[in-house]
Amino acid sequence: MRHAMPVTALAALLIASAALAKPPAPQPKSSTPPASASSAAAPDEARISPADRKRMQAIQQYQHDLVSVVALRADPDYLLGAAILAKPFKNPTQGLDFDALSQRAAAAPNAGAPVEWARLDACKSEKDCPNAQAFAWLQQHAPDNAAVWIVAMDVAARDKSDKAERAALKQAAAAKTYDDYYGKALAGVAKAVAVLPPLPDTMQGAHDGQPDNADGVRMLVAVMNTQNHIRPAFGPLEQLCGDDAAKDDDLKSDCLKLAHTLQWGSSPIARAVGLHIQGTLNPDEKSRSDQASQNLAWQVHQYSALLQRALTDTSQASQWLTTARNGGTELSLMLATLRANQVPLDAPAPTGAASTGQ
Repeated sequence: MRHAMPVTALAALLIASAALAKPPAPQPKSSTPPASASSAAAPDEARISPADRKRMQAIQQYQHDLVSVVALRADPDYLLGAAILAKPFKNPTQGLDFDALSQRAAAAPNAGAPVEWARLDACKSEKDCPNAQAFAWLQQHAPDNAAVWIVAMDVAARDKSDKAERAALKQAAAAKTYDDYYGKALAGVAKAVAVLPPLPDTMQGAHDGQPDNADGVRMLVAVMNTQNHIRPAFGPLEQLCGDDAAKDDDLKSDCLKLAHTLQWGSSPIARAVGLHIQGTLNPDEKSRSDQASQNLAWQVHQYSALLQRALTDTSQASQWLTTARNGGTELSLMLATLRANQVPLDAPAPTGAASTGQ
């Protein structure tokens, strides 16, 4: 579950920067979360110009400097941000690695669930995941968060325990909210990147949409380092709440309760899954669910375009960073960004439908 940030991952963002901030539109039938920066096709190393390579190294050095400075703080938000920024480092300095910084963040006063969630993938191997201590803390202290129980569903599915999977679904359905804490993790990183200004070398020779201003570089670092944020795998949920769930009244009821919670949860992918389950198990709501899914896909696409443009627009990048530091949810950040840029939240009607009056 842990991911390193090799040079090629950063190069993919700098050379093919259009790939940045373009997660695929949420697909209700897919349980795969938005693609991360490190999963983007790595560019041919031989095509990286000396100027681009120098700028990449400067950005990586900036990230190292941020961790060194932010690690001196005691605030859990800043420590979480530092831990996330340190996660990609190979052979990090002792005490400045993800495990050490995230443990300090977890021990800080008022740290809470976001830090424990970030530690779910502090594992030695896939079989050890999720981290037992962090997962137990979340189950005890965040029982009203459906995301915790969807992770439990994923674990039960991995262990081939149908009984445990069904029990986790019932707990998820009884939960009041869904939050994968992306907004809190991003807030920590967005606060951390404000501590130091990027040096001119991080922007020197920027081209083709690459960040050419200080806040653009800060934004690049924040987006890049939260792309691999931990999210539940929704596959077991979608399978359990598929067409066959309509044959079991109790199962159908739990699935629809959870679907409603997901629609108003923290992330676009959770909303997409909730809309899909609702459309599948409640035919009367299918038309509304389909329209809401179209609007969501439109919102994600427009938000991605705004993020791309913000890399070279100081005012937009500053606006986004300010909103991100408020620590809302991924979905609230997306909607706030769209509204701030006067982008409608409803997808435009198809040209054919508009011309025929449908």
